[in-house]
Amino acid sequence: MPIDIDIAKVARLARIALGEEELERYGAQLTAILEAAEQVQALPTEGVEPTSHPLPSTNAFRPDVVTASLPRVEILAAAPETEDGYFKVPRILEAP
Repeated sequence: MPIDIDIAKVARLARIALGEEELERYGAQLTAILEAAEQVQALPTEGVEPTSHPLPSTNAFRPDVVTASLPRVEILAAAPETEDGYFKVPRILEAP
């Protein structure tokens, strides 16, 4: 079933300037999209359970295993500047 949409009016409402060629192209594309949606609407879906995903999904988390962290000296060695065992960064806020 052909669907008639005034693409020029939609473009004006959206404040989009379209040329004649663009109006024809977008009109054909929108018609194809709406016809595809109409075909999906015509599918028999009675008794089909609504889902958010077509495939079953399972949790893919790994077990939470406690491990030792890197030594502080090794981490601070990669920092551009350190002071008294901490990262030193430029002041971005003035003291009150």
